[in-house]
Amino acid sequence: MKFTKPRLPYSLSDLEPVISATTIDFHYGKHEQAYIDNLNRLIDGTEYQDMALEAIIRNSEGALFNNASQAWNHIFYFFQFSPSGFKGPGGKLAEQIISQFGSVEEFKSKFEEAGVSLFGSGWVWLSADESGKLCITQGGNAGNPMKEGLRPLLVFDVWEHAYYLDYQNRRAEYLKKLWDIVDWEVIEERYGL
Repeated sequence: MKFTKPRLPYSLSDLEPVISATTIDFHYGKHEQAYIDNLNRLIDGTEYQDMALEAIIRNSEGALFNNASQAWNHIFYFFQFSPSGFKGPGGKLAEQIISQFGSVEEFKSKFEEAGVSLFGSGWVWLSADESGKLCITQGGNAGNPMKEGLRPLLVFDVWEHAYYLDYQNRRAEYLKKLWDIVDWEVIEERYGL
């Protein structure tokens, strides 16, 4: 198998009460493993088998894109969290957020609104273009801003399996609570300007 699921940098219970150990076990343990397994099966013997995951996402469609993007999206999502990371943006990222959105709180509000208003399943993203300008986008299903030439920085998963065990139908509450575990040092490194 080419792609494997990386081990999380924290234990299953470390993000409680924001995300329960049960949710992480099902979401990352089982859902993510299924995407990885399907991806490996779909690329076997094809032109994609030697490509990097990001290249597969940019160049594929249909079931292959869905599994490749979901595999990548989930790793990106779970590896931006920490029980003890930096709880607010700093440096050039903070400057850009304040310049574009007015304040960090206003940015968070707009980001949560994008997550609440996305109909059905998908993702809400903070990304940057080549100049470092930020944008908040919604991605239905397996959507990924790399397909539009953007560099993802932060993502919240709004598929029901991401929050239903802990929050039932309270998506807005789930989105607001996620800020408590975002490690902004990771997001700043992704911004990298």
